[in-house]
Amino acid sequence: METMRWEDNKLVLIDQTKIPQEISYVTCRTYQDVAEAIKKMVVRGAPAIGAAAGFGMALAARRFDGNDLEQFREFLACAAEELKLTRPTAVNLFWALDRVKRVIDSCSDFRKLPEEILNEAWAILQEDIEINKMIGKFGSKLVPQNARILTHCNAGALATGGYGTALGIVRTAHKEGKEIQVYADETRPLLQGARLTAFELMEDGIPVTLITDNMAGYAMKKGLIDLIIVGADRVTACGDVANKIGTYGVAVLAKAHGIPFYVAAPVSTFDLSLSSGDEIPIEERDAQEVREIYGYPTAPAGVPVINPAFDVTPHQLITAIITEKGIIHSPNEANVHLSLS
Repeated sequence: METMRWEDNKLVLIDQTKIPQEISYVTCRTYQDVAEAIKKMVVRGAPAIGAAAGFGMALAARRFDGNDLEQFREFLACAAEELKLTRPTAVNLFWALDRVKRVIDSCSDFRKLPEEILNEAWAILQEDIEINKMIGKFGSKLVPQNARILTHCNAGALATGGYGTALGIVRTAHKEGKEIQVYADETRPLLQGARLTAFELMEDGIPVTLITDNMAGYAMKKGLIDLIIVGADRVTACGDVANKIGTYGVAVLAKAHGIPFYVAAPVSTFDLSLSSGDEIPIEERDAQEVREIYGYPTAPAGVPVINPAFDVTPHQLITAIITEKGIIHSPNEANVHLSLS
């Protein structure tokens, strides 16, 4: 699944807001176009957002009209700040922009800078795919034959450079010949599980069954679930995890039913500057996402709404975090530090 491509000096993004009704693409010609695509969730998923931001900076570099290196750097710093404002929770956005900034700071020839930024954006994208495959290899060890796996939201090819974190583990297990069954939470309010996860898995021929979010406890009690695998948008130094709203509830249910709860995340999703999940900024989105679906009202007009995009699952509820470096069992500050050092 190709999430994005660079074509004729433009960034082309698959429009994730239209899947599965149609497969269409959005062409970004400026970094402002990329910022808007991130805001509107045309592109979504922490690793994919980071890669898109890298290409956004490449577009910004091509728009500078001048020959002064310091002015060029100032222009690019403004572009980076605008991209940073799009979504506050997914730390890969800031991580990718920091990588680009290091390229900008180390370059002494403004004529070479656009190409060097583009090369860094490509590196971020390609590295993510390989990282996801490593996560898949480590994570597959935790997936037994005939496993029934519950996942929440979409942490697949669409959310990354093209393979997936949580779904990367599922894909790897499937390729290894394990007979698995995935249960996908629909993931209200934007239905990423229903629209995107179910779509991806059906495209790959991996058995998937869709359930509503409030069926997760029922499915666990009925013995339909052997393990849970989700992605992450930010992981703190102690192993607390921010992921799509509803993840915390799934983790609580998993604990109550004695079911392993796994998080799949690249090292770039860790924010070791934060000691706990209480410090993670949580994005609040438009109330209309809850009041309606595809423009059709599902609630009284004007009813008050809270719409956080993410919640935080404390590390005590997480069985293990799977990264490209290995598996962090029983995550806590000591285990996270030891695994990432």
